[in-house]
Amino acid sequence: MADFTGLRPPAMISGAPHGMRRRLRRVLTLALGLVAGVVQAQDLHQDLPDLQTCLDIEADRYEWSRIIHRKRSLEAADFALWNVLGVEYCGNIAITLCDRSETPIACQQALITQQLALHDKVLASLPAPDSLADAGGEASLPWRLYPVAYDLALGTSAGPDCEGSEDPILTWCGAREANNRLQNAVLAWQVGRYLEIAPGAIAAGWARVPPPVRPRERPRERPSGRPER
Repeated sequence: MADFTGLRPPAMISGAPHGMRRRLRRVLTLALGLVAGVVQAQDLHQDLPDLQTCLDIEADRYEWSRIIHRKRSLEAADFALWNVLGVEYCGNIAITLCDRSETPIACQQALITQQLALHDKVLASLPAPDSLADAGGEASLPWRLYPVAYDLALGTSAGPDCEGSEDPILTWCGAREANNRLQNAVLAWQVGRYLEIAPGAIAAGWARVPPPVRPRERPRERPSGRPER
């Protein structure tokens, strides 16, 4: 965030007549406020990842979760191995960034196209369930779930969910529906990845190496030596 506390009024203000000084100060205050607003908006944009970066992080998070929970019982209730709430979050963040842009509707229309393209790319990396008919362990939960998740990713909405709406709601609804389809594809990928029949997201080409995680700032210590909370 920009800090304007150190700025002093220009010499032209101090040397102007009283009435003009007041008007100049108002103009200067307004200008500084506008600049601060622009800087704050830029900071908000920088704090939110774009859709692709967010998905990169989400795919990497799943790989970590898959390795950590690989040997745990699937009946354990304290963890969720197949979960696409992160994909929904990425879509919501992308819509938020579009809302903050100068052309929110055009941005969300591009977001629809991007999410549908990602859906197709994820799905193209997955083997068809029919080709796995002779695989071992078909009776287990993951093997029963995979064809269901795959068919769900292939399907379309049961009805025109966005029909009758007008922009901006129409485009927003379309972006949400595209994200739902992407979630279905990623769910099928997660199950396939668990079964080791699907390639990693980076190898499949729909994700990249995620950005490095920023280290957390260490708590400042009080004069007494105790860290501040």
